Amino acid sequence: MRVEAFGTPELGCNDFLGGLVTIWQPLFGYRAGVDPVLLAATIPATPGQSVLELGCGAGPALCCLGTRVPGLRLAGLEIQPAYAALARRNLEGNGLVGEVFEGDIAAPPAPLKAQSFDHVMANPPYFEPGSRRAAADPGREMGLAGPLSLPAWVTLAARRLKPGGTATFVQRVERLPELLGAMPSALGSIEVWPLVPRDGRPPRLFFARGRKNGRAAFRLHPPLAMHRGPVHLEDGDDYSDVIRAALRDGRALPFPQ
Repeated sequence: MRVEAFGTPELGCNDFLGGLVTIWQPLFGYRAGVDPVLLAATIPATPGQSVLELGCGAGPALCCLGTRVPGLRLAGLEIQPAYAALARRNLEGNGLVGEVFEGDIAAPPAPLKAQSFDHVMANPPYFEPGSRRAAADPGREMGLAGPLSLPAWVTLAARRLKPGGTATFVQRVERLPELLGAMPSALGSIEVWPLVPRDGRPPRLFFARGRKNGRAAFRLHPPLAMHRGPVHLEDGDDYSDVIRAALRDGRALPFPQ
């Protein structure tokens, strides 16, 4: 866990959404990829609503969502104080207003427990401790492999939702059974949207969404391809049009209807 604040030499500033968002991140530590950006693009928030991110890290998802949808009430929960401080800095630097709480998913701070939200989003650690060789940097390892089970993330998300609110997760496909096993006891109207590298390839990631007090039947959507074509044929990225629009232009990535 990273407690002490990052010094300036430890940080770099990266552009997201084609430069609409700038994020300070550690040069060596947990760094955001495309997953939190795509997660933020799926959130069906509208101006005036509230959004909580569990495990917000340095805040890239919150900043991307707040830039795409002006007028949101943004909040994050982050266990590592150094990353929570970065999230606050990044929100302010992008002209956004938000509150970042420091605390554990299993024992959130009382001020957060007193609030409810229209939407919750989370990119929980993809790995279980001991399942792979640990990263050398403790802060990076905390972001990659968390000690809490996925049901703990689902439980907190559901508790912090307003009736009818949505909780959206992105996770590795190997952990789909664990996440789906936890959702029906806390959320309804469950949807799963697989994310594949290319058409015809097996999914590596998936989005899962549930609604508090939802009653609709379970839905498994057709997979979304990250890249065009069956193989990579040229230099540079070859993102599919819908993925490129979400990553580069700040467009929404709504779940299929």
